[in-house]
Parts: sequence; C-alpha cells; structure tokens
Amino acid sequence: MANNGRRSVKAKKGPTIGTGGHGRKALEGKGPTPKAEDRPYHKAHKSKQLSERSAAKRGTGARSAGASRTGPKGRATEEVVTGRNSVVEALRAGIPAKALHIAIRIEMDDRVKESLKIAAERGIPLLETGKPELDRMTDDAIHQGLVLQIPPYEYQDAYDLAEETVERWKKGHVSNAPLFVALDGITDPRNLGAIIRSVSAFSGHGVVVPERRSVGVTASAWKTSAGAAVRVPVARAANLNSALKQFKNMGIFVLGLDGDGDVSLPDLTLASEPVCIVVGSEGKGLSRLVRENCDQIVSIPINSAMESLNASMAVGISLYEISRQRAVK
Repeated sequence: MANNGRRSVKAKKGPTIGTGGHGRKALEGKGPTPKAEDRPYHKAHKSKQLSERSAAKRGTGARSAGASRTGPKGRATEEVVTGRNSVVEALRAGIPAKALHIAIRIEMDDRVKESLKIAAERGIPLLETGKPELDRMTDDAIHQGLVLQIPPYEYQDAYDLAEETVERWKKGHVSNAPLFVALDGITDPRNLGAIIRSVSAFSGHGVVVPERRSVGVTASAWKTSAGAAVRVPVARAANLNSALKQFKNMGIFVLGLDGDGDVSLPDLTLASEPVCIVVGSEGKGLSRLVRENCDQIVSIPINSAMESLNASMAVGISLYEISRQRAVK
C-alpha cells in the first residue's frame, strides 16, 4: 500500500508515570516460611492433629469419673462426669451440677431412672442431646448416653480466707483456733477429697492449694469428700510460700509433715494455737522452700518397715491429734 512518500516515525520513549508506591506491598516478603506441621494443606499438619487427638484420648478416654475441659492458659472451663455409674454416684453425693445431658432414645435402666429422679428433685436441667454432641463434650470418652455437666469451682483467696477466720476467732465468733491444711505438690483429686473430709470432721476452717502444679476441686474430689466440699472452703494461693509467710504474719503457726521432723506429733505443743498443716506428695514430700517456711517439722511415729503414709491419711491423723489436744485444754 502506498504511503504517499511519507516515512513512519516511531515515537521516542519518554519517562513513564510511576505507581506512587502502590506496588510496594507486592515487593515485600511474607516472612519466614511456616513449618510444615503449621501449614493446613500439608500432610504433616494432619499428622500433628491426629497425634494431638490421640494424646487427648489417651488422657481422657479411660476416665469415667469425669473429664475436665481446659481453656486458655490451661484454666478449667468446665468438667463433665461420664458414664451411668459415675453420674448416679455423683448425683447421690450432691455434687453441684449445671445440667444432665441424656442421649436421644436412651435405653432406660435403674441407673438412668435414678439419675433422672435425683436431677428432677434438685432442679438440675435435663437436656436431651444427640450422640455426636455427647462425644464432643466428653472427648470421645465412654459416656453410655449420660453426661453430668459440672460448673467450675469457685475458689476463695487464701489470704482473705485466713484473715477473715482469724478476725472471727478474735471476736469470739469462732470457738476453736483457726486450723488450715495446705497442699504442696499433691495432684491426686482423691487425696484432696479425703483431706477436705478430714478437715470437716475435725472442725478445720479451710484447705489451701497452689494455683500451679496442684490438684483442684474436680468431680472426683467432690465425690471423695462425700459432700464435705460444700462445708469446707478451698482457697487458692498464687504462690504457696508467699501465702505461708502471710499466715505467719497473722499469727498462724505453719507445721510441715515429714518423716524426719523436729518434733513427734504426740509431743506437739502448738495444737491449741492457730495452725496451718502443710503436707507434701507421698513420693517427694515437702519442697525445700516450703520446708524452710515452716515453724516446725512434725513427724508421725510409724512402724519402721513402713516408709511413709498416704498424704490424706497423714493429715487425718494429725488433725485428730490436734483436735484431741484442744479438747483436753
């Protein structure tokens, strides 16, 4: 095609308009590459989830007395009692309950009927719940179509409980001198339940447990206490050693229980004074710092063939002796 003698001239390239930084984010990196187990699309992530579920089942699947559910920072948010025998026993013991969940079209037997009867008498809500939801609530534990939901225990503050008890005693509102039991490193809820029962039997004023690495008031503890947990307050201390120092400043003598004590229990001279008995775990005993904060270390005379006593048994014997000495003075 003719161009009429004119040549086409290519336009000279000049400066182009910039983006004004709008593309800067696209140039930035996305940070370090996540681990394979943290990438949802990677098979390592699925393996991690399966491992966690398996570990959870090993820890909760075999429990029939109760399974605690935990929230952020490991704090218990709710607890459930699972299985027909455990549920009916918990209801008989008067454990506080939030609701009784019953499977849809559950096969009735005497345990289910009694559970329904007690729940109705106590005004506990009855909720008909599907099996998938019951499985989720119990972390796939064996529930037999019956799950009792337990509200979190409301702990008192250790310092407030001690201060209030001392003031009431000084004003004559409490007949006997303040008497507490503190637990050092005990993790078995049945021990706690038995100790609460002994404290109630011998007119004690409370039990103190540390916030960390310690047992709490679970359904098992409630059941072992045989209802005494309703009468005996359980207080928590952020730091047990600090709490013991505060007790001593209030005039409460701190007595640690240990096999190689400074004084034998029958020779105890502080029984009539305000007292806090501290008991350690059966295997480790009292921790070093707790031992140093005790006014006396008290031992219980036992047969030399027996290495140690169960924590709850040692507390029961000590409370009996203190109660006996107070009664004769």
